[in-house]
Amino acid sequence: MANLFFFGTLRHLPLLELVLGRSGTALNAQAAQLPGHGVYQVAGQPFPAIEERADATAEGVLVQDLSPADLDALNFYEGGFGYTLKPVTVQLEDGSTAPAEVYFPEPGLWQTAEPWDLAAWVQKWGALSMRAAEEVMAYHGRMTAEEVARCFPSVRRRAAAWLTAQARPGDPEHDLSKDVIVHSHTRAYLNFFAMEEMELQFRRYDGSMSPVMHRCASMAGHAAVVLPYDPVRDQVLLVEQFRAPPFMMGEASPWMWEPVAGVIDPGETPEETAIREAQEEAGVTVQRLEPVAQVYPSSGALAELIHVFIGISDLSDLNGGGGVAGEGEDIRSKILSYDELMLGVDGQIYQDMPLVTAALWLARHRSRLRIASS
Repeated sequence: MANLFFFGTLRHLPLLELVLGRSGTALNAQAAQLPGHGVYQVAGQPFPAIEERADATAEGVLVQDLSPADLDALNFYEGGFGYTLKPVTVQLEDGSTAPAEVYFPEPGLWQTAEPWDLAAWVQKWGALSMRAAEEVMAYHGRMTAEEVARCFPSVRRRAAAWLTAQARPGDPEHDLSKDVIVHSHTRAYLNFFAMEEMELQFRRYDGSMSPVMHRCASMAGHAAVVLPYDPVRDQVLLVEQFRAPPFMMGEASPWMWEPVAGVIDPGETPEETAIREAQEEAGVTVQRLEPVAQVYPSSGALAELIHVFIGISDLSDLNGGGGVAGEGEDIRSKILSYDELMLGVDGQIYQDMPLVTAALWLARHRSRLRIASS
């Protein structure tokens, strides 16, 4: 049996219960401290790290008598992020001490900042971390910790997207607690995208429940798309890049002309993503955004909500672009007139739905945008 001292996110009992797969009431847990150590926020990440510091004391919880199965689950959850267990001696509230082990990060792995605050983390990141942990732990025993860790940025994005979707207004004509019955939910595949499957029923328009259906979806989170438009010059900017999914489907022309696009990171608004991606992919500084639509491009197969914008820009002043090499992006751009864009739309030469959506919106609002910029 193992005794572990938790100093960070696993002090949040609901998260610890989820990782272990059992109730916290069955745990032998008590408050404890680790002198000579401090817990600090990792720069740019929603979690802390522990460090040796003579003038600090790490607050935490000691959980004793953890089983080999508990330890296996914890190693899976923590092991892919460069953490390893090391023995320490912790102090208990009654003044006694107890041996324990702590997940320490590899030396130099993280850059730390201010002292970490558990309550602040729960308020800002608790719900997202719980949703992400659900997906991670679904692959326990099916993937290695290192394999899951490589996918964790996309897992976190999907968790943020799910929480955003949950916060959207519900359908007043349907009560999801009664009108959809989920019989099983399987997370079938994990990579940059994920595949999930459900056996479910939904209420039909005649009031009866449908037969149990098997459905699957590609889980991609939320994304922002922006078509840069210069109303003074009446020009737009498109980017072109190779797209693997059309190629896999047999598409003879898998290099696609598109607006600028990118996935929305946790804590980032769609507008911030659109502005950031315009600079990274095309070197465009967006002056302001015009919202076009919030749409699922293929609601029967793809669980991705896309926020579409027109980005008012000065296309005579481009700086940078080309994408992020570390993300496998190889992008070129071109500037064309509004008339050329619409000839392409009418000629059906563009295969990217967000581009066509943005172009058709622009056709309806172009005069207003040009007058406002004159």
